Amino acid sequence: MTRKLRNVVLVDDNETTSFLNNRLLSRLGVADQVLTFSQAEQAFDFLWGAGRDQSHTVATDVPELVFVDLKMPGMDGFEFLKLYSALPQDVKQKTVLAVLTTSMHSADTIRVAQHEGVEYLAKPLTEEKMQKLLKKRFNEN
Repeated sequence: MTRKLRNVVLVDDNETTSFLNNRLLSRLGVADQVLTFSQAEQAFDFLWGAGRDQSHTVATDVPELVFVDLKMPGMDGFEFLKLYSALPQDVKQKTVLAVLTTSMHSADTIRVAQHEGVEYLAKPLTEEKMQKLLKKRFNEN
């Protein structure tokens, strides 16, 4: 059995998608807390923004899993990935980043693949996809 995550973050401009994903995660009981953001810039600033002192961040504040959509107004998922990739290695290794998108376009998958360790999942998020991701990235056996 995989351990329960402290917190999961959903970043998607589609409120219905976020609602459904939040419900799925709650039903599966995979996290103590699920945070939802409709804007990538707001999410990034909250999680790793310049106002936060990374060296003094409490471990429970660090998101263990972040789902981000690619196609969003303002800062899109690609810009979010770029900023995430620029974070210090010790910060990145505390968080699993997963792209959750409707896009299966090869150009998008190639762009995401350039970011080491980022998972790529097709919407909709399902129990099966969630279980596979948890087993792959969080199984402590």
